[in-house]
Amino acid sequence: MVVPGTERRRGNTPPPFRRSVLSHPRGSVPDVSSFEADPEVGLSAPAAFELLEGVPVALGGPRGFAVTRTLPHRQRRTVGAWCFLDAYGPHDLADSDGMRVGPHPHTGLQTVTWLVAGEVLHRDSLGNVRAIRSGELNLMTAGRGISHAEATPPVHPPILHGVQLWVALPHAVRDMPPAFAHHADLPAVTEGNVTTTVLVGSFAGATSPAQIHTPLVGAEIAFAGSAESTLTLRPDFEYALLALDGAPTIEDATLKPGPLLYLGSGRRTVRVATDSPSRLLLLGGELRCPRARRDCPDASRLGRPHPTLRRGGRIRRPLPAGPADAHLPPAPARPRPLTSRRARDAPGVRCVRKWG
Repeated sequence: MVVPGTERRRGNTPPPFRRSVLSHPRGSVPDVSSFEADPEVGLSAPAAFELLEGVPVALGGPRGFAVTRTLPHRQRRTVGAWCFLDAYGPHDLADSDGMRVGPHPHTGLQTVTWLVAGEVLHRDSLGNVRAIRSGELNLMTAGRGISHAEATPPVHPPILHGVQLWVALPHAVRDMPPAFAHHADLPAVTEGNVTTTVLVGSFAGATSPAQIHTPLVGAEIAFAGSAESTLTLRPDFEYALLALDGAPTIEDATLKPGPLLYLGSGRRTVRVATDSPSRLLLLGGELRCPRARRDCPDASRLGRPHPTLRRGGRIRRPLPAGPADAHLPPAPARPRPLTSRRARDAPGVRCVRKWG
């Protein structure tokens, strides 16, 4: 007799992965549960809901700018064509230099920057120098190759809060010419205490002027106070919600800032309610969309240069000088790699890893 869980597996085949969900069928208990760490997340949410916990990441090194990355996730790499999501803030910049992301390349995707509060300066290899502020959108199309940098300008608001997203480009336009667009005025729909701003795509009867190349939607839903709203969804889209402020209730589950709540597909509506000012980011797109590993090479490499960039060097032009350059401090010292000699003096070190 073989006791469950003790079966021998051939080679290095890992055990099957079980997804974390907000609720489970009656009479069964999931092996992994994301709501155990936060009992305020309701257990009566529909079974299709999945809570994707974010991973803390320091941009620029161990002492870099802190963000929470929820896409790509080991449970779900994409939501529609959305293949990357970093959320940051609200950060108090009183004793900090703020964001400092040096020049780096992208191919085969679009980057979407949305700020809830603060200001960020964008520079790219096309010669664009543009400051983005709260309520504005930057859309950069990498196409066949572009490099850019982002930093907090010398004079800036005290708080920085926003999200950085990537959209996978379809194979047909993956090698299109790079481009950049700034949208300071986006369509918004207000009903009572609820204001919906459409970042990309169409939602709530409004359409964003941002040019995209695959069916998807991105919208910010802001609640000025106690309110309840029923969001109309497309059943052929898959959706996810991220709480930017407050703790709104999605159906019967309370969602706090940090994790991404995956709603799945096949839904026509979802009910959102809150007792205090809250803010949500809604992401959605077609199920049959470009996947990160195939049509979004940067997503699978998390920002490392694509091999075509190393060979062709098509985007190695210097970035234009910007007003943020003068105040930027020297980059933090990179940790020294462990050599074989140092490794012998480091207790508990079993292997030596080189910095790539």
